[in-house]
Amino acid sequence: MVGATPNIATRQPPQSAARVGAVPASSASGSTEPEAWTAHATVRRRENFIVMSPLLPRRLRPGFAAVYAFCRTADDLADEQGATPADRERALALLASFRRSLHACFACNPREPLFIDLAATIRQHNLPIEPFERLLDAFEQDQHVARYETWDQLVDYSTRSADPVGRLVLMLAGCDVDPVERSSELARKSDAICTALQLVNFWQDVRRDLIERDRVYLPANDTGLTAEWLRTNLDTPSPDARAQYREALQPLVAKARDLIAEGQDLPRLVPKDIAAPIWLFVEAARRTAAAIERANYQTLWQRPTVRTPARLAMLAGATRVRLAGAGRSSTTASVRSQGAPHA
Repeated sequence: MVGATPNIATRQPPQSAARVGAVPASSASGSTEPEAWTAHATVRRRENFIVMSPLLPRRLRPGFAAVYAFCRTADDLADEQGATPADRERALALLASFRRSLHACFACNPREPLFIDLAATIRQHNLPIEPFERLLDAFEQDQHVARYETWDQLVDYSTRSADPVGRLVLMLAGCDVDPVERSSELARKSDAICTALQLVNFWQDVRRDLIERDRVYLPANDTGLTAEWLRTNLDTPSPDARAQYREALQPLVAKARDLIAEGQDLPRLVPKDIAAPIWLFVEAARRTAAAIERANYQTLWQRPTVRTPARLAMLAGATRVRLAGAGRSSTTASVRSQGAPHA
């Protein structure tokens, strides 16, 4: 749930392990300050206007930047190495090193600039390690699992690849939410939005994931679309193939819309100063689903995008949410204690 996926034409080339893993900040951003390195990491991708929008409260910006940099860097380690068995082994090795750095961070011994910055956020907001671990579990799963058979398998994957991001956002905002269990309305609605946003982003990028990463996030048993079928019809689809693909994807997007509807009132459950940025996440999921629908679900052959006017409309809508005073006051919102990090 780190935002809308960037266009293929604007993607960065694969980065070396040194670049994304353990170099001094001066190598990455021209600055020796860890926070500047983190700020650099949060502006490399087009999706960041959602993550670091002007509507984000100033009190949360350093924490959001630190958590986003962790998510983005780990995602790059997992995704940008290639699709061969050797590439995946290299990704696993890089992720293992990254996990060791995370453990050092929680042991109050961070070394790399990213983790020095993250450690300060962990201390300030009393963040537990579980959401970070679950994200790394998902990125490692990507190296072992490239096909999914059922909807339930995709949703299960999202409990590690997407839902932890929502939990971290809520914790940064001061909400009292369990790092893993779906024991509260807040957690359930957050998970619904995070999973929906994850899935529509996958279906927006079916072609790229197939070609560049040999991954398919379409449940084969539910859709009848195998990787072999997708490759056969990749460049010269018949009208029947286009119709079959549309009929397979349409019910999946409808299920994602059900998840969006389930979580759409999440902004009213969070503190007022974070309601507008949370509304942006909800709207990003809704707008991405709408873009897929406008493209007649033909995402294997064309990548639907949320265009600039729509993005500006989203910011305008979020501004209206803020001015309307949506969300809960600090006296009524469920607030977690701040202080020392979880062991």
